[in-house]
Amino acid sequence: MSQTSGGSSLARIQELADRIEQALPSADAKLSAYLSALKTEVTTLGKSSEDQEALLAQYEEAYQKLIQPANKIGLFVRFLDDGLVQILQGDQEFVATVDPSLDTELLHPGVRVKLNEAYAIVGLAPESTTGQVISVSAVLEDGRLRVSSDPQGHQGRIIPRAHHLVDISIKSGDEVLLDPSGKVAVEHLPKQSAQNYFIEEIPETPWSSVGGQQEAIDLIQESIAQPLIYPELYKSFDKRPPKGILLYGPPGCGKTLLGKAIAYNLAKDYRERTGNQDAKECFLHISGPKILNMWLGETERMVREIFATAREQANEGRIVVIFLDEAESVLRTRSSGRWLNISNTVVPQFCAEMDGLVELENVVIVLTSNRPDYIDPAILRPERIDRKIRIKRPNQDAARQILGIYLHDSIPIDAEFAKEHDGPACARKALIEATVARLWTKNKETEFLEILGRDGNSQTLYFSDLISGALLKSLVDRAKDFAIKRAIAEPKKKHGLNLEDMQLAIDAEFKENEIFPKSDSVEDWLKLLDFEPESVVSVRPVGQEKVKDRARKTIM
Repeated sequence: MSQTSGGSSLARIQELADRIEQALPSADAKLSAYLSALKTEVTTLGKSSEDQEALLAQYEEAYQKLIQPANKIGLFVRFLDDGLVQILQGDQEFVATVDPSLDTELLHPGVRVKLNEAYAIVGLAPESTTGQVISVSAVLEDGRLRVSSDPQGHQGRIIPRAHHLVDISIKSGDEVLLDPSGKVAVEHLPKQSAQNYFIEEIPETPWSSVGGQQEAIDLIQESIAQPLIYPELYKSFDKRPPKGILLYGPPGCGKTLLGKAIAYNLAKDYRERTGNQDAKECFLHISGPKILNMWLGETERMVREIFATAREQANEGRIVVIFLDEAESVLRTRSSGRWLNISNTVVPQFCAEMDGLVELENVVIVLTSNRPDYIDPAILRPERIDRKIRIKRPNQDAARQILGIYLHDSIPIDAEFAKEHDGPACARKALIEATVARLWTKNKETEFLEILGRDGNSQTLYFSDLISGALLKSLVDRAKDFAIKRAIAEPKKKHGLNLEDMQLAIDAEFKENEIFPKSDSVEDWLKLLDFEPESVVSVRPVGQEKVKDRARKTIM
């Protein structure tokens, strides 16, 4: 007996019991009790039967789900005529139909869909979170993307974007995530690798923040700033502006600071001259050693990426400065080819990229080097690096200017020292003058190196022969340390810099810097000190005993 017929029988028994109860005399209480018990039992059986019917229906539904065929997952491409659609399923394309109950407004290019056995779209599938990441080598006019896994951009293919990427700005060099079939870009991944070795924003760096290099600043403004600000004048003389400059000289003398000042002031002067307040600077600060890579072709790829970024920024109207620090590390003179040398491929790549910037008027290349004699001549030839500017060690006037920048008005001066010199302003000038006088004093205490030449003559170098902007900044920082130490020891008293702080800082600075390289690297030091290594026999530190004594007293 089926569940349905069983339910009907129970209902019939319930009905007969009701009739018997109505026909019996009301006085027959015993029989009435039996009938009531029978009715209760019948009702219980009826509820149990309903529960069994509901449970059986659930089993039936689950069974039907288990035995129905699985849906395939495809990718919607576009609508066709007559209600048909184009879909992708794996590596194959199909023309299919759509379930009439499905809202077609949900179907967009790149949407994942469920397909039945007849490849008809019967619903939407969840978005995929995995897929191949591939580089975009070009963006076509209609928005489609040329992609390639080859670093050179060869063997590429054309793919469309998913609907949610249509209005997204995708540039050459970016990466996109492909759907599992590899036919549609479904996610945009902006390029990030370039950010590892360059910055695009710089702090405010006016020319006044670069002390002691006025001659270099004048040459930079003449060779770089003027062509950008007065293009019509240069055009009338058929004069093409220089594309690159080399800043070379001893370390710590302001080459990197000059590069930042170039980027900031070029854009500032351009805005003032043209009235284009939207002109911005872009400073691509690249450290040579950071782009050296052991993997074949990686350094060349980074070079291409740097110049591609420069072109993009220039086309957006920015004033772009490509600043390559320590250029000799990556653009070293090429070998004869008998040994594997990374410069043999990086230098030609760099030259080709530089030549490709000829038509861009708002891109400047600045190289810095402590050893320009190591840079390949193909880089330094005219039409590539047109100007070579030597950054010299500061003289006394330059040292005063640099110390004035670091000992600015907000630095506290010792009250007694200020009182002796008619106020903080005069005291600050006296502090600078005394520091410069001590640094340029030539006596036993300021002797630093003795250089013995092949001709038998010897020459002694003093503190003043090794002065740099970085060293002057370090002197001021050390003097601040002494003042801070006193302020911590006597918190109730107001403290500031005094002459003794600067003198102690000089002694401590040159005591630490008495370490001199061994014979295998003396050549580099001699070059930085403007000595030809071939004419030198030996170099040794001298005259440090008095400095050691003064430094020892400082520590005590």
